[in-house]
Amino acid sequence: MASKDAQNQRSRGLLGFLPGTPDPDQRLGVASSNPENQAWQPRLPPPSFLPTLDLIIIHQQVELLGMILGTEISNKYEIKNSLGQRIYFAVEESICFNRTFCSTLRSCTLRITDNSGREVITVNRPLRCNSCWCPCYLQELEIQAPPGTIVGYVAQKWDPFLPKFTIQNANKEDILKIIGPCATCGCFGDVDFEVKTINEKLTIGKISKYWSGFVNDVFTNADNFGIHVPADLDVTVKAAMIGACFLFDFMFFEHSLAGL
Repeated sequence: MASKDAQNQRSRGLLGFLPGTPDPDQRLGVASSNPENQAWQPRLPPPSFLPTLDLIIIHQQVELLGMILGTEISNKYEIKNSLGQRIYFAVEESICFNRTFCSTLRSCTLRITDNSGREVITVNRPLRCNSCWCPCYLQELEIQAPPGTIVGYVAQKWDPFLPKFTIQNANKEDILKIIGPCATCGCFGDVDFEVKTINEKLTIGKISKYWSGFVNDVFTNADNFGIHVPADLDVTVKAAMIGACFLFDFMFFEHSLAGL
C-alpha cells in the first residue's frame, strides 16, 4: 500500500512539469503547498478579436468636464469592429501635473481591456521630444500583449518634412513603416498615415483620422480613427498599430480648450 502511494506521488510530480498540464490540486480547487506553485500565474493569450479584424475603429469619448473647464483630463477610447460593436476599451493613466505642464508630450500608460474588464494590451509612453530639431530623443511607445509581455514598439524617425514612424518587434527590429502627410491639420478632410513595407514600395494598410465636423474638431478633443489592415496580419502588429493610433492622437490632433 505504501509503495502504491509513493507511485501516485511521483506521478503527480511529473504532471506538474509537463507544459500545459494543470496541477491536480489546482483542478480540484485545492491550494498547493509549494510556494513556487502558488506564485505561478498562467500566461494570458493575445487579444482574441484582433486576428479576425481588417478594420479597427477607435472613438475617443467626449469629456464634458474638460470642455467646461478647458483642462486636459485623461483620455478614454472605445475600440470597435467594422460593425460598430465595442470590443475593447482604453483608459489613459497619467498624473495631473504631466497633463497640465507637459500637455501632448506627457508620459502615460494606456490600459486596454475587453468587455469583461480583463486587461489585454498595455501601451507605455515615456516623456520624449517631438521636434525635428531634437532627433536623438523622439517619440516611442512600448506595446505589451498580454500585459507584461513586450511584443513591439512604435518609434518616431527623424525627417524634416514628413511624420515617419516604424513598427518594431520585441527585439526593436524594424518590420513596417508608417508615413504621414506633410500637413496633419485635417481641415475638412481625413488624414491618412500609410503603413508600408520597410522598402516603402508596398502599402499594406493605413491609419486614418476621420474628419468629424468643424464644431467637433474645434471645440472638443474627441477624435475618430480607423485602422485598415489585412485580416491575416500578425496580431502583435495590429496591437502595435492601435498604439500608434493613440500616439498620433496625442502628437497631431490633441489640443487644449484653454488656448481658444
